[in-house]
Amino acid sequence: MKVQHLEYMAQAIRLAEKGLYTTMPNPRVGCVLVKNERVIGLGWHQCAGDGHAEVNALANVESLGESSSGATAYVTLEPCSHRGKTGPCCEALLAAGVKTVVYGMEDPNPEVSGRGLEFLEAAGVEVIGPVMEDACRDLNPGFIRRMQGAMPFVRAKLAMSLDGRTAMANGESKWITTPAAREDVQRLRARSCAIVSGVDSVVQDNPSMTVREAELGLDGPEAVLAAVKQPLRVILDSTLRLPESALLFDQPGPVLLVTLAADNDRAQALLAMHPQLEILVAKERIEQIDLHWLMRELASRGCNEVLVETGASLAGSFLRRGLLDEIIIYMAPKLLGSKARPIFELPLESMSAHLPLFIDSITSVGRDWKIIARPDIDG
Repeated sequence: MKVQHLEYMAQAIRLAEKGLYTTMPNPRVGCVLVKNERVIGLGWHQCAGDGHAEVNALANVESLGESSSGATAYVTLEPCSHRGKTGPCCEALLAAGVKTVVYGMEDPNPEVSGRGLEFLEAAGVEVIGPVMEDACRDLNPGFIRRMQGAMPFVRAKLAMSLDGRTAMANGESKWITTPAAREDVQRLRARSCAIVSGVDSVVQDNPSMTVREAELGLDGPEAVLAAVKQPLRVILDSTLRLPESALLFDQPGPVLLVTLAADNDRAQALLAMHPQLEILVAKERIEQIDLHWLMRELASRGCNEVLVETGASLAGSFLRRGLLDEIIIYMAPKLLGSKARPIFELPLESMSAHLPLFIDSITSVGRDWKIIARPDIDG
């Protein structure tokens, strides 16, 4: 592999990361155009419905008075071949005279899935790749999961003390972690299409469940864009106990209330009071909301990454059902004691029944520690 391929693809990956909080439900993609060993154009996909990375890079070349004829395009994801809100990028690259396309990974979208590469090769364009495939895949775990398995990438975010406790026995939990950790959580929310919580957590804590520009810890324009499109707030409420005065109704963004209760006066009253609210009657699983069904439902609505922010009971349900792709734990340097609540409700009775995890990273966030782990499905 040529060194320059790696260097320019790394640059394209950094460009793609600029869309971390804004491209949903589309993938994050970056593109670098190079000619005579000189970068002549840069582009990345910024928002769904706007130009794709390749089109933006070509426009950048034109704005600088350059020509893309004979150039090499480095793009993190295979150029699309289908026509949606924008035209096919493979056709745009060909029309601009690009002679070589170096791609990071094949598009998992069944509407593309190799067709863009085949189109370019058939037209005489040299195609090279995949290059830095793992790094390019890391840009879009949710999009890949949704395209290949009709499910979102699901993270659980939890905060705990050093002794593994998340709240006092009476439910009091604010604040276990420091502002630096809560700022990091804001960025997790911003990259998520939906935030899922249970009604018990909402009743106990009365959260807003929103992305707040001032708390993101990002520079001005990036923070503004990240907070413009609020994630869908999903509340699991089997019997419609959500208070009409819940704080989340006073915040921007849609709310999806998932319930087992049939259409009734309570539901109609909530809908009349809160126009941003949608009530969805769920598929039932042993007198509980079917979480597998719910994740498929969110995927069908274009949700790539879903963040679960809830208490030990619902978090444990997601974990036991194999629905968590990633677990993010913020551990505070404090002890809450043996009467406090555990991080997961897992009724295990023997060591052999343990649930093994892979620890991907442990980093400091302010005075707290951030642990990123994955369930070991083969353990």
